[in-house]
Amino acid sequence: MGDAAEQAVGQAVGQAVEQAAEQVPDGSAEQAADGSAEQAADDSAGSAAEETAGQRRERRRVAWRGARRVLWRPGFHATVGERLARLTDAGPDVYDLDKPVDMYGDGIVETLEERVAALLGKEAAAFFPSGTMAQQVALRCWAGRTGNTTVAMHPLSHPEVHERHSLSTVSNLRTVHPTREPRMPSAEEVRDLEEPFGTLFLELPLREAGFVLPSWEELVAVTDAARERDAVVHLDGARLWECTTRLGHSLDEIADLADSVYVSFYKSLDGFGGAALAGPKTLVDEAKAWRHRYGGQILQQFPTALSALIGLEKELPRLPEYVAHARVVAAALREGFAGAGVPWVRVHPEEPHTHQFQVWLPYDADVLTDAGTLHAEETKTGLFPQVWERGGPGLAFTEVTVAAPGLEWTAEDVRAAVADFVARLPR
Repeated sequence: MGDAAEQAVGQAVGQAVEQAAEQVPDGSAEQAADGSAEQAADDSAGSAAEETAGQRRERRRVAWRGARRVLWRPGFHATVGERLARLTDAGPDVYDLDKPVDMYGDGIVETLEERVAALLGKEAAAFFPSGTMAQQVALRCWAGRTGNTTVAMHPLSHPEVHERHSLSTVSNLRTVHPTREPRMPSAEEVRDLEEPFGTLFLELPLREAGFVLPSWEELVAVTDAARERDAVVHLDGARLWECTTRLGHSLDEIADLADSVYVSFYKSLDGFGGAALAGPKTLVDEAKAWRHRYGGQILQQFPTALSALIGLEKELPRLPEYVAHARVVAAALREGFAGAGVPWVRVHPEEPHTHQFQVWLPYDADVLTDAGTLHAEETKTGLFPQVWERGGPGLAFTEVTVAAPGLEWTAEDVRAAVADFVARLPR
């Protein structure tokens, strides 16, 4: 890819820092050349224009459900029966199903909490129905303990982009941004913040910037810098499970750099949902009191807790394999688009830091989304199950996840699928 294209993508990623929550549809049209593949793409675009948003979503869901070859099968694409079957099939391997159901956080929920605390090397852990709740509670508790309601975090962090200003609206917290670059802040940027802050919030990996991670040395330096500022460190580890390959350290060694850690059970472990907050026992005890106040003290949560235990047993050990193969897939995608004559493509990061990464292409987002649906319908092979999002004028990106189904793909399989996908794009 040329310097101009690299600059365009760099600018687009930078703009995403400013406008991550504002995805505006691009109305530009693409000109199609003669030929059967191009005509098929035109026909698809025309029919898509006549469909409602709901119809398009349903068409996409059906297409991906029917695809025989995919890189990833997210749990939310499954049926209720399929998800229940996973519980009954794998549940006996991780928990005695003859034990009583949980009541307000005991039983299987306590078992899950103990397992997470041990994996992360923390004194205790508390189960939460959502990560949004877990992190609001954690930051609220730290604010009370430090006496400072200011949280330093990246503007692309989950609470800033996806939680409707929850920290300020619900918990009376305010945020400051050490950097606006699409990466984790550096130690120097943390040291140079112009005002005091009580908590440094680090999302590992930083999803909106492309699932990017720092080096181990950078992570150590930035956590040290926070403590030089008399601040505590909280890790948004929704996807922490797959960070060990890039960072070269175990989960407990990574978690040891922070005062508290949140982890998710569904983003990488294929659980039904749920989260955990791990840290000192005194913090966790306080968090459980706030969990009750926030409405998270739910009568029974055994299906979600059981699915989390299954994920820890079945998926967690496989994540390094997924990360390794994601690098094979990323390279093959880049080669496939170049071979298919696409003007340029950006796989970001070039070598994925986790088993997830971004792909950028110079097309309108709706055009790419519709081409992906058509590709899955006609070939029963799917590359891009998620919608493409506008990244700038005539520029769009999507996220790619490589999990168990993706391990069956060779590099040649990926390149062939790319050629089929590109054939359904307008020229």
